[in-house]
Amino acid sequence: MSPTHDETDHHPTTGLDDAVHQRTRLGLLAVLHETQQADFGYLKRLLKLTDGNLGRHLDVLAQQGLVHISKGYHRNRPRTWVEISERGRAALAAEMAALKTLLHRFENAGPSAQDQGTAPT
Repeated sequence: MSPTHDETDHHPTTGLDDAVHQRTRLGLLAVLHETQQADFGYLKRLLKLTDGNLGRHLDVLAQQGLVHISKGYHRNRPRTWVEISERGRAALAAEMAALKTLLHRFENAGPSAQDQGTAPT
């Protein structure tokens, strides 16, 4: 038996943003939400990424306006700092809301047709 839905119903996964939902980018935004700002080396160590991999994901987030990247010096050493933008905070909040909705549906669903060995009709 399948629930009835009108045309305005959407599955929670339709609210997931591909730019945010990717594991590394979600991790970056989550860390930056907690820390406000972090340097490249800290993010690299914490998320166990290579320079190139981290750089590429930061480029994607920056192109979407989700983070701000600045370069400078600290104790005469070049540094790259990353800060979450207001748009990044909003995108992360929307992603978390979609995930909460999806989790709620998962936890409140009965046994699926797959678990029962039948396909939905």
